[in-house]
Amino acid sequence: KQFRELSDANDDIDVVAIRSGKAHQISIADLVIGDVISIEAGDQIPCDGVLITCDGLEIDESALTGEPDDVDKDLEDDPFVLSGCTATHGSANFLAIAVGKDSQWGVIKSHLEKEQEETPLQEKLDLMAAQIGYVGMAAAAATFIAMMCIKYFVQPAYLDDVSVFSHALDAFIIGVTIVVVAVPEGLPLAVTISLAFSTKKMLADQNLIRHLAACETMGNATNICSDKTGTLTENRMTVVRGVFANVRDENTANPEQQIQISDKALATILQGISCCSTARIVPHDPDEGPLHDERPHTIGNKTEAALLLLAQSKWAGHDDWELRRNTAEFGRPGGSRLFPFSSARKRMSVLVRMPSSEPVTPGRVTRRMAKESANWALFHKGAAETVLKNCTTYLDQDGSEKPLTKEKMAEFEQLISEYASSALRCVALCHRNDIDDIVDTAKCDVEECEEKLEKEMCLDALVGIADPLRDDVVDAVATCQKAGIFVRMVTGDNLETAKAIATQAGILQEGGISMIGEEFRKLTPAQLDEILPRLQVLARSSPEDKHMLVQRLNGGLMPENEEEWLEVHPGKDYAKERDLLLPGYKAEWAASRGGVGEVVGVTGDGTNDGPALKAADVGIAMGLSGTDVAKKASDVIIMDDKFSSIVKAVLWGRSVFDNIRKFLQFQLTVNVVALTITFLSAVAGYKPPLNAVMMLWVNLIMDTMGALALATEPPADEILSRRPYKRDASLISRPMWRNILVQATYQLGLLVFLLNRGPSMFGCEDGSTHHFTIVFNAFVFCQVFNEFNAREIGDIFYPFGNIGKSPMFVFVIFSTVVAQWFIVAYGGDYTQTYPLTINEWKTTCLLGALSIPFGYVMRQIPIDEDPESFAGIGELLKPKKESMLLSTFVILLVPVLAGLCFELVIEGEEFYEHAE
Repeated sequence: KQFRELSDANDDIDVVAIRSGKAHQISIADLVIGDVISIEAGDQIPCDGVLITCDGLEIDESALTGEPDDVDKDLEDDPFVLSGCTATHGSANFLAIAVGKDSQWGVIKSHLEKEQEETPLQEKLDLMAAQIGYVGMAAAAATFIAMMCIKYFVQPAYLDDVSVFSHALDAFIIGVTIVVVAVPEGLPLAVTISLAFSTKKMLADQNLIRHLAACETMGNATNICSDKTGTLTENRMTVVRGVFANVRDENTANPEQQIQISDKALATILQGISCCSTARIVPHDPDEGPLHDERPHTIGNKTEAALLLLAQSKWAGHDDWELRRNTAEFGRPGGSRLFPFSSARKRMSVLVRMPSSEPVTPGRVTRRMAKESANWALFHKGAAETVLKNCTTYLDQDGSEKPLTKEKMAEFEQLISEYASSALRCVALCHRNDIDDIVDTAKCDVEECEEKLEKEMCLDALVGIADPLRDDVVDAVATCQKAGIFVRMVTGDNLETAKAIATQAGILQEGGISMIGEEFRKLTPAQLDEILPRLQVLARSSPEDKHMLVQRLNGGLMPENEEEWLEVHPGKDYAKERDLLLPGYKAEWAASRGGVGEVVGVTGDGTNDGPALKAADVGIAMGLSGTDVAKKASDVIIMDDKFSSIVKAVLWGRSVFDNIRKFLQFQLTVNVVALTITFLSAVAGYKPPLNAVMMLWVNLIMDTMGALALATEPPADEILSRRPYKRDASLISRPMWRNILVQATYQLGLLVFLLNRGPSMFGCEDGSTHHFTIVFNAFVFCQVFNEFNAREIGDIFYPFGNIGKSPMFVFVIFSTVVAQWFIVAYGGDYTQTYPLTINEWKTTCLLGALSIPFGYVMRQIPIDEDPESFAGIGELLKPKKESMLLSTFVILLVPVLAGLCFELVIEGEEFYEHAE
């Protein structure tokens, strides 16, 4: 509560509102529609509005779009301002048209307040608990009925002295025991241990898990909706290639050596980069901590900063751009002049006093040298297609100027077109010497500079600037697609840039659809469902677009009634437009795909990504570049901002899912055997072979220790080669049922055999403590060796594979064997056990070890997983509705029938022997 109050206080800022012609400083909470708001550089936009007056206003809209470039605002082309953004340059007055929760920022905050539904794992565990409960109650009822029928109709001699009430009470207690035995109470422990273990391991893989359940959910993600800037790309404008002094360089982003041009040519280019700029580079502060970008920080125009980073890199011999700029003495009497970049001109110029008639060698310039002469030069930078028209020469490799012929001009124009087609921002750098012969540099203004100096220039370089892909993205996206995950790009950038980046990353493929947010918003829910399997790029998207896309995919936070729908679409007609407007409504969405949606992971780093992160099944925020809003709305934080870390999250998530299934396979085998033997002994009127202490120890083996052993298994890379499971896929697959039934059948047969033939085989009294200890020991070793079988849930037989990578498994097995020896040897009256001989230990251990060969045999039975349990890339899920209760009960009844068959065979043999 205190934190929420502190957050509210932090959001309560004062703004300047003009009312009745007078300026008033009021709280943002007191703003109303119709107020005139005054803003200056550095102010946060408090509400949505339309400009009335504007003086060079530039706004940072990255909070909403995620894109780093400032946006120019004017009264004609773009007069709208949105809340949550920040003014970076200029000033303006605007009319408030949406305030509070109706503003853009208010809509984002309202989405962040809603909580997502249960995770797919929670849904499956709830379903399994219900199914097991039904089966347990059915078995308990069958046992009670069978025992009462024996009393009334069979009337055996041992029940002659037992009253009906007493027998009914005994039958009821046994029925309750069956229900208790049937429920896998160790499952929540296994889930918690597996999640906690994986969470710790994932931290080493740069995945900070904020919500435990997200760890498993990520493993079965079917869709990943990724932001572009800062997630797929480095969130830093970089010179990726260019032509410098007539020398092409295609690897300026990661230079291996200094560019091979003359010192004279390089110095000219570096002088232009250093002086024709207002950006700055600030070194990383090591005190910022691990969750901060360790790269140098850039301040100012992102394009200019990209050029400065190039200048101080290995490409230019780590030139000191700051010293060059200081030597130019901008702003001092007689110093260099600067005409900064403006949105109207789309270019900038500087008049620099040069130290001599020739440019200076890199890194050797000093202020004393600068004052020795007064030669002036113009350095100019701007959009390449515009600047090139004003050039008549170009800088050659040796530093000389050569005429810009028509052929050379066509070559440069072709290069500009090539860069544009690759979604690169093409910038031209040029200069002009001896300008003090043309103008008075001390009195020259921007108009005179444009008219007299910005022509007949020498082209120094053409550079292609972009926010490049992260090095790991291509391989990571390919791995996700191989794992059956549909990767989409959702960005606020323009369509051409988004398509180019998506193509490079392998996201946009042949047959894929790309569209802009404006087109997306016009689609009906049915139209969107039709293109969802092929929609790979959504550009120029708003936070609401991304939120609606996630809602349509997974059904999360979907309006469920008319009231909720009208909150999303105020003023609309629910009856007429509910099937026409996105995101639709719950009933319509569920009907279109059988009520089962995709499992969606959303990546993002900006405030604008918050609503989609909240609506996703797994929200993934960037740790280095992510805003606080994005991190708080997320389930997982990628600490190194690498897309490949998301692949590791998928790997560990699938490992958690498989480990939980391994534990289920192991525990349900024990449960089926215990339930069946209890049922059979009760029906046959025998004393239970396993007493309460023995059952407690068996429960401890299969619950706590089984969870520790199987829930901490490390992941195998092979699990990334399969498709994810559908949201409604059963936790227990067909091969798992096969494994459970085969092992349960063997164990039941063994127990029945030992109960009947054990006394004669081991020379002990029938029903004695010695007899039941042998049964108990064999049963426990069956579980010990079956635990090795449970390490694989499919057709792979590799019970001892990579055992060295599972130290917890080895420890649990060793501890179980030691504890079993102690219980049998020294338990005595406390555990009602009898010390066994060496031969009895060997025999019972060997009988238990036969579970391993049976593990091989059962995997030869050709049973495959149901292909309908897997989700396909881009597939709209339409699962078949079928009742799992009856089939589950029938499957669990098979071991019971097998046990009865064993019993009948043995009884038949005894009858035959007596007859003889």
